[in-house]
Amino acid sequence: MYNTINEPLDKYRASSQDSIKYTRYIVYFLAIALSLTHIYFNTFSTLSELWISAIHFSGFGLLCILTVPIVKNESDGGRSWKIVDVFLAGIVVVSAGYLILFEDQLYARGVELSQWDWWVAIASITVALELTRRTMGWFIPVLTLVALSYVVWWGKLISGPFHFPGLSLETLLYRSYFSPEGMFGPIARISWSYVFMFILFGSFLVQSGAGDFIIKLARAAAGRFTGGPGFVAVLGSGLMGSVSGSSVANTVSTGVITIPLMKQAGFPARFAAGVEAAASTGGQLMPPVMGAGAFIMANYTQLSYLEIMGAATLPALLYFLSVAFFVRIEAKRQGLHATDETKINENQESIGKLLKSGWHFTLPIASLVAMLIYGFTPTYAAGFSILVVIASTWLTAAPMKLPQVTQAMVLGSKNMAATAMLLVTIGLVVNTVATTGVGNTFSLMITDWAGGSLLVTIVLVALASLILGMGLPVTASYIILATLAAPAIYNLIAEAQLLELLMSGQIPEQIKPMLMLVAPEQAQQFGSVMSLTDAQALIALIPADLKNTLIDSAIDPTQLTLALLSAHMIIFWLSQDSNVTPPVCLTAFAAAAIAKTSPMRTGFAAWKIAKGLYIVPLLFAYTPLLSSDLSKALPVFITALLGIYALAAALEGYLESTLSWMQRLVALASGVSLLWPQQNIWLTIIGVSAFVGLFYWSFNKSKIKLKE
Repeated sequence: MYNTINEPLDKYRASSQDSIKYTRYIVYFLAIALSLTHIYFNTFSTLSELWISAIHFSGFGLLCILTVPIVKNESDGGRSWKIVDVFLAGIVVVSAGYLILFEDQLYARGVELSQWDWWVAIASITVALELTRRTMGWFIPVLTLVALSYVVWWGKLISGPFHFPGLSLETLLYRSYFSPEGMFGPIARISWSYVFMFILFGSFLVQSGAGDFIIKLARAAAGRFTGGPGFVAVLGSGLMGSVSGSSVANTVSTGVITIPLMKQAGFPARFAAGVEAAASTGGQLMPPVMGAGAFIMANYTQLSYLEIMGAATLPALLYFLSVAFFVRIEAKRQGLHATDETKINENQESIGKLLKSGWHFTLPIASLVAMLIYGFTPTYAAGFSILVVIASTWLTAAPMKLPQVTQAMVLGSKNMAATAMLLVTIGLVVNTVATTGVGNTFSLMITDWAGGSLLVTIVLVALASLILGMGLPVTASYIILATLAAPAIYNLIAEAQLLELLMSGQIPEQIKPMLMLVAPEQAQQFGSVMSLTDAQALIALIPADLKNTLIDSAIDPTQLTLALLSAHMIIFWLSQDSNVTPPVCLTAFAAAAIAKTSPMRTGFAAWKIAKGLYIVPLLFAYTPLLSSDLSKALPVFITALLGIYALAAALEGYLESTLSWMQRLVALASGVSLLWPQQNIWLTIIGVSAFVGLFYWSFNKSKIKLKE
């Protein structure tokens, strides 16, 4: 009787297991095919970029459907829902095939959409929204629908600066699906080229064993110091993040090792998780791989990825050192000392032995950087460096063979699937902003709200970034803010440089006639030293269009390039804050799960430790920290390093020993003076002297306590 009752259930379970097994096989071979196809696209293919973007969407759309089904269990009608997934899979295949086969016919008709054009375009957009919902949540699909409906419907219903006359639905569908500016436009191109190739490169590195080598190297280098496991977390996450470009993945991969080590050494669990979250967030700031946002920045600014890498190096080091300062302060507060577990001993290899046995892991990174320096494209450099990864493992006793190579391809494709859907969908939002001119309007409004103040503008952008980060991933947040706010920040930085020229009297002769058009009564002052008030009053008289012309004519192109890079780097850094800022901070939550601490309290700990995310962008705006001229950038780096250490001491109330409230105020004043944008030499000397004196006093006090 029992067997009779359970026989249908056993058959159902067997069929379910067979279904899962077949799905795994399909995912495995599809992921390999996607990797090989994209390597071909980025090396030899001469296909239209629009077609490649459509194929990219279709391939990763299928992978998303297979790996993130609409329901996870086949019970309660789940089998019926599978029919929906099959239908969606058909649509994603058709979305690429239809565009490739019928694009020419559309233009032969004079860009008049047929009935099938309508249906395929609507279905493709709908599927993109659904797959983004599955992988990223509801926020992005809702935001996209709001943006699309603004173009055809409610934009013409509102008044004020955001009023838009509207476009027809046919025009919207054409621009969204068939046009090279829509969902298969520049953002999708960045997805299938730069982003995928570097994600695949990172997957090969991980599969080759580089991840284990990085953790061992970090332990050997930093484990011997007081509070060593904390420094291991900072160094390990920095090294791992420099090749992974993903904060959450960085947290999970390194945190399972570093967080238990920190807890074992005596760090509070919440602090340990906060350090790992803050350090892992810096992974997207550290070259050579800085996450998808860096490639999009290269596209927006038209600067080479090598230039962005070079500019990002010193700020990234500044950020990781700022996290290390908190680790040292906490280690001193807890009275931690190097223990047998943190010292180099028989069970832990020395740096020399590690480098001797794992030197080949440095070859792919060296290859990547060298090829970028010599002018190869990032995609070509990444593709060649993947071959170097494979070849370098054959110098060891554990070479990568076909199973490891295919597994790296599978891992790379799986890691890319959600990002691909995100970037394709965000392309619709970016297209809407460009079509309607909302970006220019928003930039003007930010400038108006800030009253022309660069500092207030940065604060407004930081708040907008935090709000957007509650629902958007870091990359999407950067894209939207860069589209909306980067022009405003760029204009204010460039305007500040024009203001300095007017005050110094060093304006070029060719712009004097332009100034006479707006202020002929001040003609005698042009070319002579002006007060700040007079220079600001003059700039206020200049119309916006003429001001842009003046800026282009008066300011050195190198300085304008630096201003543009600074504007985007400010937004890029501020967009990272959602990783460690409550109420939504996925990186901190991932670390909290490993440390078994309260997610929200961990979020606040990570937010405090990651203060560099807010301080360093101010340096981008007011100092030459991003300059390629090291004689200008290094002094800023050094003084900022001491300034951030002083601010950390003021915030924690501890340096080498406990600080009184008066000493905390001294540390605060020292930090502010060292970070002050004007770089007054006497202010810097006073700040350095105050901090060094405070550190010396605190150090002596700690030695006296140890003797007692």
